[in-house]
Amino acid sequence: MNTPFPVVQGSAAQRIETELRRLIIALELPPGSRLSEQDIAERHGVSRQPVREALIGLARTRLVEIQPQRGTTVVKISVRKMMEARFVREAIETAVVRRACLSFDQQSRERIDDLLEMQDNAARRDDHAAFQRYDELFHIALAEGAGCPLAWEAVQDIKAHMDRVCQLTLPGPEAMLPLIDQHRAIVAAIDSRDEEAAAEAMRRHLTEILRALPRVEAEHPELFSA
Repeated sequence: MNTPFPVVQGSAAQRIETELRRLIIALELPPGSRLSEQDIAERHGVSRQPVREALIGLARTRLVEIQPQRGTTVVKISVRKMMEARFVREAIETAVVRRACLSFDQQSRERIDDLLEMQDNAARRDDHAAFQRYDELFHIALAEGAGCPLAWEAVQDIKAHMDRVCQLTLPGPEAMLPLIDQHRAIVAAIDSRDEEAAAEAMRRHLTEILRALPRVEAEHPELFSA
């Protein structure tokens, strides 16, 4: 695996939606940013139609708001939506690791070791973007290894509301490295086939964001909705 950012396949609309989603989550398009269909179309060398489709997709996941005659704006971070997303994600991913304890694909298990090593390296060089991508690939590998890849697809649309907060909570290696230890605890419980320990390790991992939320909300009030 040479890069954590594979080339996105699919239609022009899908590629544009994926790229805009990445920029929104990375806060390179911060809350309140206005998005111009014409500018995006020119930048990607396409007509406005696929751009419009991409923005509709982002509106469906509530990352942007489309207002007739007024344009499209990146929405502010909603704590309520983030909490709902975390609740749903916990329900799904604790079920995934319980299932993984019963049966786990060996190829996925080996891939997880590689991903943890690459994520550790990304944290130590303070590469936040790569760290986040390896984090996502770790959770994908858990779902695939447990034989339920659709579980991750269910998580993916809602997790963006958590991801923007995560972007604010990981300022350096000292914040990122403990999360890798939490990943290792999840894997150790799966290896031991301990369903309760695996579910609890996943629950602790997904609760980490709640500890940092009051601080980042106080430090960046302009990014959050009232």
